[in-house]
Amino acid sequence: MPQTPMSARAIADQHVARAAALDPATATRLGLHPEDDRQPDLSPDGFRAQADLARSTLAALDAAERETRTGPDADVDADADADVDPDADVDPDAERTCARLLRERLTAELALHEAGDHLRELRNVNSPLHKVRGIFTLMPTDTDEHWATVAGRLRHVPGALDGYRATLTEGITRGLLSAPRQVRAVAAQLAAWTGEDGGGPSWFTAFTAAGPARLRPELDAAAERATAAVSAFRTWLLAVYLPAADATPDAVGRERYLRSARWATGADIDPAEAYAWAWEEFHRTSAEMRAVSEHILPGAGARATMDHLNRHGHAVEGEENIRAWLQQVTDEAIDALHGTHFDLSGPLRHVETRIAPPGSSGAPYYNGPSLDFSRPGRTYLPTLGRTSFPTWQLVSTWYHEAVPGHHLQTARWTACADRLSSYQITLGAVSADKEGWALYAERLMDELGFLTDPARRLGYLDKQMLRIIRVIVDLGMHLELTIPADSAGSGWSGHPGERWTPELATEFMAAHHGSSAARRSSEIDRYLGWPGQAIGYKLGERAWLRGREAARRRLGPAFDLRAWHTGALSQGSLGLDDLADRLAQV
Repeated sequence: MPQTPMSARAIADQHVARAAALDPATATRLGLHPEDDRQPDLSPDGFRAQADLARSTLAALDAAERETRTGPDADVDADADADVDPDADVDPDAERTCARLLRERLTAELALHEAGDHLRELRNVNSPLHKVRGIFTLMPTDTDEHWATVAGRLRHVPGALDGYRATLTEGITRGLLSAPRQVRAVAAQLAAWTGEDGGGPSWFTAFTAAGPARLRPELDAAAERATAAVSAFRTWLLAVYLPAADATPDAVGRERYLRSARWATGADIDPAEAYAWAWEEFHRTSAEMRAVSEHILPGAGARATMDHLNRHGHAVEGEENIRAWLQQVTDEAIDALHGTHFDLSGPLRHVETRIAPPGSSGAPYYNGPSLDFSRPGRTYLPTLGRTSFPTWQLVSTWYHEAVPGHHLQTARWTACADRLSSYQITLGAVSADKEGWALYAERLMDELGFLTDPARRLGYLDKQMLRIIRVIVDLGMHLELTIPADSAGSGWSGHPGERWTPELATEFMAAHHGSSAARRSSEIDRYLGWPGQAIGYKLGERAWLRGREAARRRLGPAFDLRAWHTGALSQGSLGLDDLADRLAQV
């Protein structure tokens, strides 16, 4: 009996199952294997195993496509332990979409690996190192058994850091290093993890304080072991890695930048077009910010008005109070949008606001729910040592992070698991699609009238400006682009004809974005350490807006925004090569 070719969805689901078995960070993120107390294998062998998995999946996809074209004469490796059904009915268009995403994502992933970029992936946000601590924030802690798993995973922190040290050491040997700026930023974060920066308890000790008394000796010893390992790793970074990295430039150059941007956007971007378009957006948004500022502090200009709001605008005092205030913003948005512009029923309604742990980067962030929604989506606010929180910027930020932004998209994808591959809603998620939707969500709330208060609307425009600045300076610093002649104004001298540097990027951001010095420093470090990711916000939003406008033109009076949102958010992730065209057909 000839074997039926595996569907692309079956192959993609199989890839997720294998990835979760290989990497405990992936499994924990997805809510799988809760008994597993391992840490990720961050050694060179661990990275090679992930690359081998990508190659194996691509080979299976190739074989399945050959069988589909020529008949059942190729042997596809159907892993018996993968929960997939090769004989299930499939939709051809859905199959093509899944296959295209799987192939593009794994090909982009392998391009990074084969260039050795994983050997120098040290930065202040979303690096392999951050998995070592971040995995604990995703673990269940409801029972003594859960806490026993936490203790076991804490005991494996030293091994994970030894593996990462070996990977970075291979990078030193091959001349592939992160820049000193990144080393110092990460070392400062690790000092916060261990408590060395303030003399208090380590993050690991504070985390395990909520554990059961019966396991207290075990948890305390494991937390102490993890803390000591992080401290030793920090010492190695400063004593060994930093001197080796001394001559490494901040800018990564065109080849590495385009490779990294392909991974972040799912497209081969045109840097010149993106840079020119970002400057157009900069001038348009600057004018809009000046106009809104006139309603708050007439004659002062946008930057002075933002400074005024930071000092004298509405603020919430205390971490717990701002957490509760942001939770209320989210809950009110859910109630207002449900049944009018979105379907927010069942588990989609549940998203938690939390304070980010010490040693996080400066930007708020979101973690999605587990596949079964047993762990809800969570938004995090880094406090950076502050105790007073001006709210004029935070409303649109929480629309971005929670609802209708990241949480709505991610939870909607998860709720569509009956018709999407688990890969399309988890490992295959394209950053520019996700961040583009979240930025579109902020704009949508402005369009729907949720940001009529001038201060809150200026906060929304200021966040738009931040994402525009990201495109300009991310491209500008890494590709050493020239600052155009019409860049001056609003407290910025312009530096026309000069090439971007981190110092000029910081000065530019200070003139045009209402952020603190600590946040600006964290942002610049992030762009330099994660090339090509920061441009995805605005380029992704542009694709979402173009797709919506094309669908509106195609459907005319029959266009329904709520129906379009439902269809658009049910497609799973797409790269920017496909996003606008697919949205136009919804």
